[in-house]
Amino acid sequence: MGSPSSSKEEKIPSGLSFREFLSMINNGLNKAGSKIPYDKENRYHRWVRRGAIIAASLIIFVLIWWNVAYIVNSAAIPLPTKVWGAFINLFTYGDPISGMSMWSHIWISLQRFIGGFVIAILVAVPLGLLMGYSKTLSEFMNPVLEILRPIAPIAWAPVLLFATGYTWGPILVVFVGIFFPLLSNTIFGVKKIDRNMVDAARTLGASNYQIFYKVMFPCALPYIMNGVKIGSGIGWMCIVASELYASYGGGIGYFVGMQAQIGFWPNVFVGIGIIAVLGILTTGIFDYIHKVLTKRMGME
Repeated sequence: MGSPSSSKEEKIPSGLSFREFLSMINNGLNKAGSKIPYDKENRYHRWVRRGAIIAASLIIFVLIWWNVAYIVNSAAIPLPTKVWGAFINLFTYGDPISGMSMWSHIWISLQRFIGGFVIAILVAVPLGLLMGYSKTLSEFMNPVLEILRPIAPIAWAPVLLFATGYTWGPILVVFVGIFFPLLSNTIFGVKKIDRNMVDAARTLGASNYQIFYKVMFPCALPYIMNGVKIGSGIGWMCIVASELYASYGGGIGYFVGMQAQIGFWPNVFVGIGIIAVLGILTTGIFDYIHKVLTKRMGME
């Protein structure tokens, strides 16, 4: 019986060693790979391309951050390695100031965000559908809304916190931030509905409620989801800013404010990173839902 090496030699072209044969195969694969065209219809190609772009973007971002930290040479801009160390320490031992775990801070902010988001949905969507449908109601509401619209949501934070307390204050600030983009997109979606569809439904005997529920709302839904996607990003800005005003109660904004006051800058950057991740996750979820609805409604 021959040795393993001799059996390998019997399977390769004559005149080549096993190592040369492997080298030839490797070179052939490299050449073949370089000739494979990018197919935008292939989801695996799209995933690889998107992953490569994201990886390159993050690497460049970290390198820029590293260089800025060295150039500025300020404790307020720590190196990425120090922030990573603070991240591990915080999620292992918790917040050294309040004694709360980081998951508790995240959950508190998430609850406030969800509360403000739900209230905004319940108020802005029905009001937007009615204002888009009724010209009289739109003319009645527009003067008040146009006065309030330019006011930054964070300007309401000290008022709402003082008036309603640290439980409802941040929730209402989030509500204000999400309300206006959601309302505007809902009104726009209703106005984009083909009036022939409404007339056809009315001709077939549909009541105003049925037109409202079965025609207007489904047709405006993709636009509503676009407003949700935009509003969710603003909502996270609002929740963090409102928590910065709060002197207690927890939350990521509260954590960032307390850490900044005592100069624990790596911890501050950890909080900022958590806010970014939460914002990306919620916006990504709503963006996906928006794309699915848009595709199903034939509006791509």
